[in-house]
Amino acid sequence: MRRSVAEVFAASSAETAELQRRAPARGLPPIKIKDVKAIGVKSAPDGRGSNLVIVKVETTEPGLYGLGCATFTQRADAVITAINSYMPEFCIGRDADNIEDMWQAFFVSSYWRNGGVLNNAVSGLDQALWDIKGKRANMPVYQLLGGKCRFAIDTYSHVSGSTPEEAADIVLQHMAAGQRHVRIQFRGYGGVGTFVGDPPFRTAEFGLPRDQYMDEGAYVRATPKLFEGVRKRCGEDVELLHDIHEMIQPIDAINMCKQLEQYRPYFIEDPLSPENKHWWKQLRESTIVPFAMGELFNNVNEFLEPVINRYFDYIRIHVSQFGGLSPCMKVARLCEFFNVRTMWHGPGDTSPVGHAAQVHMELATWNFGLHEGGTFSDYLRELFPGCVTKENGYLFANDNPGFGIDINEALAARNPSNNDAGRWTVRRYDGCIIRP
Repeated sequence: MRRSVAEVFAASSAETAELQRRAPARGLPPIKIKDVKAIGVKSAPDGRGSNLVIVKVETTEPGLYGLGCATFTQRADAVITAINSYMPEFCIGRDADNIEDMWQAFFVSSYWRNGGVLNNAVSGLDQALWDIKGKRANMPVYQLLGGKCRFAIDTYSHVSGSTPEEAADIVLQHMAAGQRHVRIQFRGYGGVGTFVGDPPFRTAEFGLPRDQYMDEGAYVRATPKLFEGVRKRCGEDVELLHDIHEMIQPIDAINMCKQLEQYRPYFIEDPLSPENKHWWKQLRESTIVPFAMGELFNNVNEFLEPVINRYFDYIRIHVSQFGGLSPCMKVARLCEFFNVRTMWHGPGDTSPVGHAAQVHMELATWNFGLHEGGTFSDYLRELFPGCVTKENGYLFANDNPGFGIDINEALAARNPSNNDAGRWTVRRYDGCIIRP
């Protein structure tokens, strides 16, 4: 006998309820989020270094918690406030297993989205939940992401010198330590403050005395000489990288990159600001140097078209700025189809927890390129037991469950983060702001 529509729906609802009732018996018992908090700490003792922000998620299972990186070093207090003021009410009582659902819900819960502060907050939550899931499964997170694609993670290091000769000497030291890839710069990004004396804006008392300055023309002329000197002294066995940091005009970036072709750069980083992305087609067609791009991206619409058109070779997203492990794994999978490799942003204002999360992604991602940095001081290793280790230019994750890293909260409490707003104020001679 045929059943009515109402009878079909009633039967379906009963079956669904029965499946939900039986679900805990088929796998791990559900656990709930008990508390969420932010831990702000400096990356060096005595209040020095960058502000680091860690999220700790505690669960209803005694002793089970997870850690995630939410480091927005220039606006650390804003991120800490977002986490401590809004996240407990949002998270407490939710199922800690449902990472994707929780990420999507938090992402839209404030209505306006894609902002750096809330993206970092949800990143800390997201990574902490992955850490918990790995601990529950008694596996390192990279196993949950598909397992290893490589035995270790290749890295690049940073070298700055006031002359090509000084830079070359330091590059040779890094090569002797096993480093195969080295980023070379004239002191700061774009040679900030290196090539000129006091500019007119300071004489005119325009801006603040601490504002930095840059001679763009001197930088563009000097960088090929830097490459020439280092390549001549260090040979062809080291890969040389360079970061423009979006600090010159697009046409100047094109001309400088064409001059650098003869020195075979491994990549040139951030040649264009996000506001100048319409230049990508012309830039790609004008030079054959590889490009790495994206540490300012916090919205997929900023890089989707360039990836699809293969305008750059490496994507440089700051993982916590983009919202954590979950969205960045989606980016990595997308980029694989277009032969774009990952090069996550990893300077000193990425916490050791953030570096650990990156290493787990990189171990499980076929289209991984290089890892930035990964060398930690004795203080950071005491503060974050279980840091990834570096040997002969390679990073190694421990095989402990989750990310395999912890935080010494007593030490962190003695060296809290502060409201340092950062120093990203760079001006031309006339005082006009240069955008990084």
